[in-house]
Amino acid sequence: MDKWLRFALNRLIRHGSLTVTVADQPPFSVGDGSGQPLSLYIRTPQAARRLLLNPDLALGELYTDGDAIMTDGDIGDLLALALGNAGMADAIAPVRLRRLWRRVFRVFDQLNVKARARSNIARHYDLDGRLYRLFLDPDLQYSCAYFEPPTDGGNREGVHVLTSRDAPTPAPAASADGLDAAQLAKKRHIAAKLLVEPGQKVLDIGSGWGGLGLYLAQTCGADVTGVTLSQEQLAVSSERAAALGLSERVRFSLTDYRSLSGRFDRIVSVGMFEHVGVPYFQSYFDTAARLLTDDGVMLLHAIGRTDGPGSTNEWIAKYIFPGGYVPALSEVLPAIERAGLVVTDIEILRLHYAETLKAWRARFHARRAEVEALYDARFFRMFDFYLAASEMSFRHDGLMVFQIQLARQQDAVPLTRDYIPRREEALRRREAAPFRTGGPPDQRGGSRFIH
Repeated sequence: MDKWLRFALNRLIRHGSLTVTVADQPPFSVGDGSGQPLSLYIRTPQAARRLLLNPDLALGELYTDGDAIMTDGDIGDLLALALGNAGMADAIAPVRLRRLWRRVFRVFDQLNVKARARSNIARHYDLDGRLYRLFLDPDLQYSCAYFEPPTDGGNREGVHVLTSRDAPTPAPAASADGLDAAQLAKKRHIAAKLLVEPGQKVLDIGSGWGGLGLYLAQTCGADVTGVTLSQEQLAVSSERAAALGLSERVRFSLTDYRSLSGRFDRIVSVGMFEHVGVPYFQSYFDTAARLLTDDGVMLLHAIGRTDGPGSTNEWIAKYIFPGGYVPALSEVLPAIERAGLVVTDIEILRLHYAETLKAWRARFHARRAEVEALYDARFFRMFDFYLAASEMSFRHDGLMVFQIQLARQQDAVPLTRDYIPRREEALRRREAAPFRTGGPPDQRGGSRFIH
C-alpha cells in the first residue's frame, strides 16, 4: 500500500518536504526538499489506504483517532503544505471524482428545513459552554475579528502575516490583547456600517452568545432582538442581558429567522449565513427584505470563497458544520437582487480570519489539559484539526470574509465611505460612556451620531 501512497503523494506534493512512514515500512520522502521538513507516521496499511482513497475525509479522521501522527512539524504545517499544492490534488482520480460527486449533490447536504437547521446548529454550538470560554475573547465572539491598521506602520491589512512554519504556541499577553481589541473593533466596524441611532429596532440573526446585540444596546442605545437556534447560546446571552440590566432592550429567543414578523430599522447577521445553504439563499434575503423598514440598513458578515462555487469539505461537513456551506459572491448577489435589496457596500476581509484562527488555536493549545478534562484527548485532536484546517484554508485555499451592506433604498446610507471611520471614532468615545439602563433612549446620554 505504501508504494501507491508514495505514487499519489509524489503527484500531490511537488513543493515542500514531507517524509511518510506507514506502519513498520521504510520511510519515503516527497517534495522538492524546500521549506520546513515534515514527518508523518501512519499506524497501519489500512489507514494509509483510507488516506489514499479519500484524503478530504480520511486525514481528519486519522488525525482525530491517533492513526496519523506528526513526528516532525504540526498538523497545521501539513495542511498548509497540502493546500499549497492543492492544484495537484485533482490529478488523483478518486479525489477528483469524489469532489465532483459532492459538488453535484451538495443540495442534499444543505436541505436545512427548520427542524434540521436546529439539529445542525446544536451539533456545534451546544457543546459544553465552558469549551468556548477557553479560547475565545471574554465577549465570546466566535467570528472573524477585525485587525485595524497599526498606528506605527506595518502591512496594509493591519496584521502580521505568518507562515505555516509558526507553531501553535501559547499566545503571549500582547497577542491576547490584540485579539480582544480586534474583536471589539469588529463590533465597532459593523455598528458604524449599520448607522445605528438611539432607539432604533435592530434584529440580530444568529445572535450567538449575545456580544454584538449587547454592544449595540449599550454603545448605540438600540432596541435589539436577537435570534439563535442554540439552546446553550440562548441561555448565556439571556443571562448576560439580565446581569447588565438590559433585558428590556435586548431580547434573545430560540427562533428560526424565517418565522419572524414585524419590521426592523437595522438587521445584522454575523457568522450565521454559512449555515443557510444554497437552496435557502433566496428565502433568506426575501425574509430580510420583508423585515427591513423602507429606510432600513442591513449588514451581512459571512465567510466566502474567492474561486467560485464549490462544496463543503467532507470532514468539516461530517464532524463540525453539518448542513453548512461557504458561498461565492456569485451565488449570493443574484439572490439579493431578486429580493429587491440594494447593495450599498461590499468589503472583503482576507487574512483577518486566518489571524483570528491562529490566536484561537494558540489559546486552545495553551488550555489543552482543561479541554481534555471537559471531553478527552480525541476531542482535542478533532477540534485542533478543525481550527488548523480553517486557518490554512484562509491562508492557502481561497477563503475570505465579506461584509455586504444592504438597503431597500439607494440613498439610505451616505454617498461616500468616509462616514465609517467618523462613526467608529464616535463609537470609541461611546464605549467609555455607554448608555445607561432605564428611561427612554434620549435620556441615556449623547447626541445622534453624525453621518
